[in-house]
Amino acid sequence: MTQEEEFMKMAIAIAAKGRTSPNPRVGAVIVKDERIIAVGHHEKAGMPHAEINAIKKARKELLDGATLYINLEPCSHTDKRTPPCVPEIINAGISRVVCAMNDPNKKVNGEGIKKLTNAGIDVKLGVLEKEARELNLPYIKSITTGLPFVSMKIAMSLDGKIATRTGDSKWISGEKSRRYTQELRDKYDAVMVGIGTVLKDNPRLTCRINGGHNPKRIIIDSKLRIPLDSNVLKRANGMVFIGCGKDHDKRKKQELETLGAQVLVCPQKDGEVDLRKFLLELTKQGVNSILMEGGSALDGAMVDGKLVDKVYFFIAPKIIGGKDAKPPIGGIGAELMKDVLTMKNVKVTNIGVDWLFEGYF
Repeated sequence: MTQEEEFMKMAIAIAAKGRTSPNPRVGAVIVKDERIIAVGHHEKAGMPHAEINAIKKARKELLDGATLYINLEPCSHTDKRTPPCVPEIINAGISRVVCAMNDPNKKVNGEGIKKLTNAGIDVKLGVLEKEARELNLPYIKSITTGLPFVSMKIAMSLDGKIATRTGDSKWISGEKSRRYTQELRDKYDAVMVGIGTVLKDNPRLTCRINGGHNPKRIIIDSKLRIPLDSNVLKRANGMVFIGCGKDHDKRKKQELETLGAQVLVCPQKDGEVDLRKFLLELTKQGVNSILMEGGSALDGAMVDGKLVDKVYFFIAPKIIGGKDAKPPIGGIGAELMKDVLTMKNVKVTNIGVDWLFEGYF
C-alpha cells in the first residue's frame, strides 16, 4: 500500500465514526511534510463537514502547502444548514487535495474538483475509490435513484426454513448471531418488517446495545391491522413509519398518529402496498438505509421487485424439516434459473455456531 493509500485508508476509517444520514460519511486527514497535522470527520447532519473540522484543528501556519486527503469530493454549494467547503480549503492555503471519489450529488458532481483546480490546487482523484464507495453505498443509492439502500437479514436452518410447521422460530440462530443482529440495527437508519411479523412476534425492533442507536421502525401494513398496544409503537415519537393502502381504517390511522406513528398512505399494487413507491417516500423522510427482518411474504415481495441490495443470511446447523415449514423468501420467485438473483462479493464468516453469508445483488 502506497503512502497516499495509507492516508486515505485513515480518512475512510475516520469517516466511519460519523452518524451522518442522510448525509454521506466523510473523513479528512491533513498532511504536511509526510506528517499528519490534523484530522476531522463529519459527525452528524447539520454539523460542520469533515474538511472544516480538520482545518480548524490544524495550526494555521502549517496549512500553507499542506495536502488534504478526503474520501468524498468537497462540496461547492450551500445546503440548508452548512456552507460550502471548497472556499475554506482554498482560503486555508492547502495546495493539494487527494480525493477518493466524486460526489454523485448533482449539486456537486465534479464542481468541487473543478473549483479547486481553477484555484490552482493540485487534485488527484480515485485513490481507494472502491473502499470509499462501499462506505457510502446508502448515500450513493439514495442520491442517484431516490431509493434507500436495503439489506435483507434472514436466520434460517440448513434446510432453508425460518420456522417450524407450527410457526415456532425462537431461536434458529445462536446467541452470537443475535448479538450481531443488534450491531446491524445500530448501523442502519431503519428496520423494516411486515405486519405478519408484528402480529406473530410483537417485536420492539430497537437496538439492545448499551449506547447503541435506535433505528426508525417501519411496518408494511396494508389494512392497518397493527394492534395499538404493540411493542413497536411504544415511545413512537415520530420514529415509526407505517405503510398502508388507500383502503384502510381512517379512525385507526388517527389513533396511530396520536401515538406518534407516521402513517404513509401509498398507492397499491395487486392489492398490497406498492413497495417501490413506499421506499421512494421513505427516502424523502431521510431514510437512506433499511435492514429488513421479515417475514417471508415481505422478503419475497421485495426480492420479486428487485428492491434488495444486500443480504445477511445466518445459517444455523439445524434441520427443521417438514413441507409446511416456512421458507425464508416467499413471493412468486424466478421461473427460470437464468433469472435468479445471484450474490456477488460474497463473504462467509463463522459467528458462534452459525455461518453468515454476506453479499450484494
